[in-house]
Amino acid sequence: MPNRLADETSPYLLQHADNPVDWYPWNEEALALAREQDRPILLSIGYSACHWCHVMAHESFEDPATAELMNRLFVNVKVDREERPDLDRIYQSAHHLLNRRPGGWPLTAFLTPDEHMPFFIGTYFPPRAAHGMPPFREVLQRVHDFYRDHRDDIDRQNSELAGALHSMALVSGGEDAVLDATPLDAARRQLEADSDRVHGGFGGAPKFPHPTNIERLLRHWAATRAGTPDDTALQLVRHNLHAMAAGGIYDQLGGGFCRYAVDAAWQIPHFEKMLYDNGPLLALYAEAHAATGEATFARVAEETAAWVMREMQSPEGAYYATLDADSEGEEGKFYAWERDEIAALLDADEFAVAARFWGLDEAPNFEGRWHLSVRATTDEVADALGMDEDQVRARLATARAKLFAAREQRVRPGRDEKILTAWNGLMIRGMAIGARLLRHPEWGDSATRAVDFLRDSLLRDGRLLATYKDGRARLNGCLDDYAFLMDGLLELLQVRWRDSDYLMLRELADSLLAHFEDTEQGGFFFTAHDHERLIQRPKPFSDDATPAGNAVAAKLLARLGHLGGETRYLDAARRALQCAWPALQQFPHAHCGMLLALEEHLYPPTTIVIRGSDSEEMRDWLEECRRAWQPRRLAFAIPDTAVLDGLLASRESDGGRTRAYVCSGTSCREPATTRAELVDLLAQA
Repeated sequence: MPNRLADETSPYLLQHADNPVDWYPWNEEALALAREQDRPILLSIGYSACHWCHVMAHESFEDPATAELMNRLFVNVKVDREERPDLDRIYQSAHHLLNRRPGGWPLTAFLTPDEHMPFFIGTYFPPRAAHGMPPFREVLQRVHDFYRDHRDDIDRQNSELAGALHSMALVSGGEDAVLDATPLDAARRQLEADSDRVHGGFGGAPKFPHPTNIERLLRHWAATRAGTPDDTALQLVRHNLHAMAAGGIYDQLGGGFCRYAVDAAWQIPHFEKMLYDNGPLLALYAEAHAATGEATFARVAEETAAWVMREMQSPEGAYYATLDADSEGEEGKFYAWERDEIAALLDADEFAVAARFWGLDEAPNFEGRWHLSVRATTDEVADALGMDEDQVRARLATARAKLFAAREQRVRPGRDEKILTAWNGLMIRGMAIGARLLRHPEWGDSATRAVDFLRDSLLRDGRLLATYKDGRARLNGCLDDYAFLMDGLLELLQVRWRDSDYLMLRELADSLLAHFEDTEQGGFFFTAHDHERLIQRPKPFSDDATPAGNAVAAKLLARLGHLGGETRYLDAARRALQCAWPALQQFPHAHCGMLLALEEHLYPPTTIVIRGSDSEEMRDWLEECRRAWQPRRLAFAIPDTAVLDGLLASRESDGGRTRAYVCSGTSCREPATTRAELVDLLAQA
């Protein structure tokens, strides 16, 4: 008989609806029951594409004996971390404080029934003792006994933990903090020191893409081009991006990146594909191509965008959340190959090239099979086979097409089809940047469809909801929902102007200030002022898998303030940076997103507004603004028919003839009335 999760929309929660465990979603009914019966809460947090979540579910949550123990001793609450990032962020922080190491998923926390403080917390627990871990049933009994017999000890620990969690959000540089470029240079040095100069990336296994780190290096190089170029920074960017593109973390047949690699050389991934990784990586590869002209970077961006539109965009227009790591109960089964299987699908010439290129003559690299990664360059394959490089590329193209078609016949990994506002914002931004830099207007169309869906289905009276599934939009939006969507909207406005998008952007900015800003210390809380009261109210400045919400908000508000002449946006961005200043000084390389906002505060971007009635001429002028890659340049072509207010309303055309307004920060030049004048102003800026 289904439990209480059967009424939820989250695919992850629905995966557990038929467990013998008496699961509750996180709601007042569950919390009240725990208080009334003085039973601890067993909180289990995971997500639908999580391999070890599936493992623990099969081993423990589907086992009647384990479920009987859980039901008798605890109130059991299941949470989808993608739907409730507020809860996940808090209890991951608690895990780190209590265990002195990072957490992960599944997260298994035992909470007091009244204050919801975790008094014991871990991740995956096996059904039998293994790897130094006790069996899960033993953990359940021992935790219950400890709660019964050691209340004073738990109260003391909870008091200390509450103080530590509270103090995490109190550090602030205050309005007296003087911002300078010192953290930019310090982060540059630290990122080089942390770089793997052999395999690319940062640190060892498991290895994550960290796009904000790579973007920081790329921006640092761009800032030095006018003087002495930091070629080492650019070399690190190119090395990292080439290494990931050649590795198994990148889907060599279908495009798109997996979550992370389990090895230092990027060869074998954890096979889940997440929307929130691919949005920033799509943008990063497009920017790297614009900066360097390297064809590989454009190809990876194009293949990733194609994968997103083919497999991750819903018929209604928004983007789905994830693809599972597993298919047919095995991790990576969809992606792995037998050598003979490939040989049977390709002709002899194609196979000769494919075997060299993907290392099929080497030992299997994934559980006796081959997961494809690039093991030789096309010129090395050409030399080895006595061919020219164009022939190699042509045979690789046909080999890829045949293998992709064959793979499409396999049982596909599960897809989590919920719509997450924040993650859609990241992909809208990625599609918009790619559309602009790689001249793919259809990507802008894809992003526009997503925006229209979010506006119609997840925006209510200026407030965002966080998730949508099966016709139901629910859960209050958090900081990331607002910041990431606003960032995507501003990028998309540079592809094509729509009044409705600009109005939505302004509406979200005002809502962000009204409901999230810490007006005393500066910065933005992760949850709104009227959000459910939890054991902590985080104010995140450091990046994790995605850039920090405060970082994106500070950057976006400053850009929007310069565009529309809104000093209250500029002031809020400055206050956020001042609040984060102690963290930026102490750990600059952990705050690359905030450093981007700091860079644009110290060296404000050039903002170009093109007005006119001749759409073709306006497009030509806009293209002139895009001719050279300038990351601190924003350009908008706004037709005379636009309905504007404030500073933008004063940016008028010359009686319908095209005119361009070029401003650096708050300093503006005389408007350009010819394309030649625009070129001169761009050179000066």
